[in-house]
Amino acid sequence: MSMLAPIPLEWLIWVALFVFLALGSPIFTSLGLATLVVLIQSDIPLRIIPLDLFKVSEMFPLLAVPAFVLAGCLMEKGGMAAQIVEVASIFVGRIKGGLGIVTVVGCMIFASMIGSGPGTVAAMGSLMIPSMIKRGYSADYAAGISATGGTLGILIPPSNPMIVYGVIANLSISTLFMAGFVPGFIVGGVLMLTAYVLARRAGYQGSLERYSYKDIVVKVYKSLWSLAAPVIILGVIYAGVCTPVESSAIAVFYSLFVGMFITKKLKLKEILDSIALTNTTTATMTIVVGVSLLFGRFMTMYQIPQKLAAFMLGVSADPYLVLLMLVFLLFFLGMFMETLATIVILAPILLPITTKVGIDPYFFGIIWVMTNEVALLSPPLGVNVFIAMNLSGLSLERVAKAAFPYMIVLAVTILVLMAFPSVILFLPNLLKV
Repeated sequence: MSMLAPIPLEWLIWVALFVFLALGSPIFTSLGLATLVVLIQSDIPLRIIPLDLFKVSEMFPLLAVPAFVLAGCLMEKGGMAAQIVEVASIFVGRIKGGLGIVTVVGCMIFASMIGSGPGTVAAMGSLMIPSMIKRGYSADYAAGISATGGTLGILIPPSNPMIVYGVIANLSISTLFMAGFVPGFIVGGVLMLTAYVLARRAGYQGSLERYSYKDIVVKVYKSLWSLAAPVIILGVIYAGVCTPVESSAIAVFYSLFVGMFITKKLKLKEILDSIALTNTTTATMTIVVGVSLLFGRFMTMYQIPQKLAAFMLGVSADPYLVLLMLVFLLFFLGMFMETLATIVILAPILLPITTKVGIDPYFFGIIWVMTNEVALLSPPLGVNVFIAMNLSGLSLERVAKAAFPYMIVLAVTILVLMAFPSVILFLPNLLKV
């Protein structure tokens, strides 16, 4: 009899998971080893391990993730991101603190093409942080708004976390994308207002450059191919012409065409670099999803979601209070767990709870993604903060401090939208009609 046997397996898997995480093991290693520990202790045959890992290859919607990541890399290296920033500067650059607002606008447009938070901050931050510092903005302000604006990459469709959530929850990816539009623009507007207030208090001026109508027309016309990208990528989905996976493939070919023949900045080296970065990014995600399926299988067989649901419903059956408890749980876990990992691990556990109290799964999915926005700014994990730190040369503490006001604003926005589900569900309901 093993010495581990007296510990209930439902507890053992969590103890093992946190022990491996505390030892510094990657999330996929920790998940896999924790599951292996309890499987050895249980009567479940070990042959389910290769079967569950192989299931990832059958998840067709996940094919959209590497394609959108690749498209984002190609757009950034092909100069499309730079053209988006240039056009945004024309229209809002003269406002006080205009470059901060330009950063958010640029992130919103770029987010509507690639679906990645870290990818958005990397693309926009590499352009805007040096530009803001050159114009007299502090490096702290530049890094803070770049890290925060990048979080829109996972909220404004197409969104990689939404794709993964939709796969696990067996929901329509297109409907999830539709539900993300209104909160995406609300959050974008709130971030622009916050950037304006902070810039005004710091005394940062807008751009002094003036543009004639002719200049505006010429610059917009020159950037038309880049500006048309989100319309094409999302338009084919909502027109019912393509699935999100097919749209992601269109995004790749479109970015290749524009980068090679319009901007002419994409050469073989840039394409190969983009493919290498995509492989690194998506391989990690695929492994996490695979071992998380195995982890979720054990949870389901031992009815852990049902037990947790019974516990939470014993505290309160009020949908708003249950949602509030779940949101604070996600805020906390987001500080330590990668965005996609929280979804693949917790979705099978939390969805039965929300279903029992009557919370719409699409509404809950968008709220969940919004909590992940805060997670992208929350040390010790805070991926966006680390990227902004590398781009600005500042310490982690300074970037996190600069992003903190935006984190508060994001958290308040989430709490407000929780009280008004119709704001999030407006477009999906309209689409049904």
